[in-house]
Amino acid sequence: MRVMRAALITIGIIQILFGATLLVRPATLQTLLHLQPAAPAWVNYILAMSAARIIGYGVGMFVAAGAPWRHRVWINTMIAIQAVDFIATAAYLANGVLPLGHVAAGVVLPWLWIAVLGWARRRAPTAPPRISPPESSSPTRHL
Repeated sequence: MRVMRAALITIGIIQILFGATLLVRPATLQTLLHLQPAAPAWVNYILAMSAARIIGYGVGMFVAAGAPWRHRVWINTMIAIQAVDFIATAAYLANGVLPLGHVAAGVVLPWLWIAVLGWARRRAPTAPPRISPPESSSPTRHL
């Protein structure tokens, strides 16, 4: 469970930092990835809307880290998001739109998170721990 929590917190931090960067300085993404030609200004609107969702998912990773078995939906959807990220990255690489040197993290990180979260999820309990009711202090037994 320690690996799962560490992975969820790490993913949460990355999501929040990436989302905050897109929200506050959306043109940074274009610069970091050396994207040419320059995107029209309205693209920043799409990035800002996406940033809010990315930050929200980062917060969700922290929630899931607190009780992973109870918040499996966050974990499962993050695995799905990472799969979509990889497929999209692979498609844009195959089309020649993006050079591998600029998006290498988009190839490696999704597989890393899928592997770590998938492995940790399989090891995690699928149900909350059972708490036994307290023994009755009454001298009579209830049937």
